Amino acid sequence: MDWEPLMLMVAPNGARKTRDDHPALPLTPAEIAAEAERCADAGAALLHLHVRDTAGRHSLSPELYREAIAAVRERVGERLVIQATTEAVQRYTPSEQIDAVMALRPESVSVALRELLPAGDDVTQAADFFRWLRDEQVVPQFIIYAADDLVTYAGLRDREVIPAMPHWLLLVLGRYSVDQTSQPGDLLPFMQALPDRVPWAVCAFGPQEHACGTCAASLGGHVRVGFENNLRLKDGGTAPDNAALVRQMAAAADALGRPLASAAQVRERFARQA
Repeated sequence: MDWEPLMLMVAPNGARKTRDDHPALPLTPAEIAAEAERCADAGAALLHLHVRDTAGRHSLSPELYREAIAAVRERVGERLVIQATTEAVQRYTPSEQIDAVMALRPESVSVALRELLPAGDDVTQAADFFRWLRDEQVVPQFIIYAADDLVTYAGLRDREVIPAMPHWLLLVLGRYSVDQTSQPGDLLPFMQALPDRVPWAVCAFGPQEHACGTCAASLGGHVRVGFENNLRLKDGGTAPDNAALVRQMAAAADALGRPLASAAQVRERFARQA
């Protein structure tokens, strides 16, 4: 089979976990940069980045993002595509999420349709934002929590609220399962509703993260791993760092005969989608 290279992303910290969850959770710019380098060496081509304020709380501050991005670039150069988040974590309104991204102008951004487009709201603000992403060549990844979100996504594309532009999807497996524990079968409802020719990736909660990623990779999808969603290796032991999760996913891709994409290949892949 002529595989498309696997785009392997790492999400090293997330918005909620603390050092009580794992002592090696990277939180400062220097820690994030060092972890980013280890993950790039292990095979990651993309970094899903969260930053924290001085109290350790999730933040969308462009200034904090610039500090962290500069630290990562100093360590790895252009070896990683850096994706900022718009996650609200009950702290930010849709307008504040949009303003933060427009002030930062990141290379890539993750966007939860459920957050930017709450039920019943006017779509004008989101439509303007999505056109701004297109015009500024910021690649969005739309977060899909359930198969119903794919119906919403398709409708937004049909109405051109989401314009024709490079983008991809992140299928979040197990978001609404008991204790947010994922399993490979969680992918099935998404597969039945996935649109053609739109690249997609998965992330999964808990110790079956690796099995879920391997399943997605075997079906032509891409994969996000990392401490944001899971702290466990495939054998159930605690991962010493994010790079260990990246390495075992890279090994699974190798076992499938699927090459890993470099950051340059990721950028070229989305340039072709334009």
